Amino acid sequence: MKKTVKYIIFIVAGLIAGFLISSVIFTATGFSLFGAGSEERSHSVKKNNQELISLALRAVDNIKHNDFQALSQIVHPELGVVFSPYATITLTTNKCFPAEHIALFGTDSKLYVWGVYAGSGEPIELTVADYFAEFVFDRDYTAATVIGVNQIIKSGNALENIADVLPDVKFIDFHIPGSEKDSAEDYDWSSLRLGFEEFEGSLWLTVILHSEIAE
Repeated sequence: MKKTVKYIIFIVAGLIAGFLISSVIFTATGFSLFGAGSEERSHSVKKNNQELISLALRAVDNIKHNDFQALSQIVHPELGVVFSPYATITLTTNKCFPAEHIALFGTDSKLYVWGVYAGSGEPIELTVADYFAEFVFDRDYTAATVIGVNQIIKSGNALENIADVLPDVKFIDFHIPGSEKDSAEDYDWSSLRLGFEEFEGSLWLTVILHSEIAE
């Protein structure tokens, strides 16, 4: 009997130790996860957001490694992906590509007009590679320390209209804080938002949006 009790205590102690170790590792990353609303959810993720987060992490990793073939596999079969260089989505001027075209991005050297520059109003005419360098993966968002689940972590001087233009979208905001985190002069933060919509019971990528304070 004593051996049994000791064995049970040993198992429970091991589980508690494992939990504490994983918590320390999790905290040490500096990673915070926020859900819809203002409540911080670094301790858990709602079940209905697991697919969304998993797909977003997969997509941002594909983008980092320029694996456009893999990225195309999660693109919405009917809607394709809208690329917005700023927080304000403008469907009439922002570029939209279907999955089969995104699969070929790695070899696409054509110039496209992706929208207009904030301030000047001049057309954003760039190749795929140059656009991704400036308006998609301008920073390493796989290292983002704050991630918003259907929540915009920080807004700049552009109109936030993702919910109005795409009411069915679910999105992840990969946010990199600026260098002046405790100051009103925090101008160098940036976010990459990946939006997904349901189709035939699954979520598919429909939006790749970049946000920062536009000059």
